[in-house]
Amino acid sequence: MSFKTDSDANQVDHRDDTVTGASTLLPTLGRRVREIRDRRGMTRKLVAREAGVSERHLAHLEGGEGNVSIMLLDNIARALDVSLADLLAPETEDTVERRLIRRFLERLPQHRLEEVVFRLMRDFGHDEAVRRKRIALIGLRGAGKSTLGGRLAREEGMPFIELDREIEKETGIPGREIFALYGQPGYRRIEKRTLERVIREHQRAVISIGGGVVSQPDTYELLLSNCLTIWLKAQPEEHMARVMAQGDLRPMAGNDEAMDDLKRILQAREPLYAKADTVLDTTGETVDQSFMKLRQLVMS
Repeated sequence: MSFKTDSDANQVDHRDDTVTGASTLLPTLGRRVREIRDRRGMTRKLVAREAGVSERHLAHLEGGEGNVSIMLLDNIARALDVSLADLLAPETEDTVERRLIRRFLERLPQHRLEEVVFRLMRDFGHDEAVRRKRIALIGLRGAGKSTLGGRLAREEGMPFIELDREIEKETGIPGREIFALYGQPGYRRIEKRTLERVIREHQRAVISIGGGVVSQPDTYELLLSNCLTIWLKAQPEEHMARVMAQGDLRPMAGNDEAMDDLKRILQAREPLYAKADTVLDTTGETVDQSFMKLRQLVMS
């Protein structure tokens, strides 16, 4: 027979507090939005119009359901004429901890505030155990997403989903034609809709995501909030070499500055890729070496 020590009990209490906090963040945020809207005498329709969101989306938020992007949350705060910090740290039940959080948020510059809000929504807005069952691999072409992701899915007995292929299946049109017909904004809207469906239909999966997803804040936040996201990183020269080794010479065709373009894209996206849960650098690694590291990251 074994007995729990005080230390064991404290650890259990701490875990219980964490789970409780994670499960109450969105309902609390929803109640706060509804309270402020009622206090302002504003209809849901009016707030939705001022914030540029659908009335249905706002209703879901007030009900503590679904996801809300940082940008939309900021728009809602502006429509209600309050700060983002006020929404996240309301005056009701104004404990010392809440006051400290509010002061901390108010001192942050805008770019850091977005990062903090993003991490709060990601880490406490969803059940972490559920989120980690979906493994999303992001990065530029040639990083190893298909090779490593497919192998991980096979060994773990999980479906392997390439989002680009799902987009083509959903539209019945090759990706290049989607861009030609609808442009990049149209493609990104379809990409988000497809990702929402994949998340809804799969509790467990390995998902390979196109490198441009990070340029769309709403879609990227949806991904990060619902998946354990791993950035597969490599040096630009290795990205290019791997793509060409697969027989795809398009990156260099008629473009003497292809490498410079690739470096600029990678440099611009690095801060966004770095928001992933973790990073796996595959530069100079064999497939087996990279795969072993990937498994360790997933199991940790």
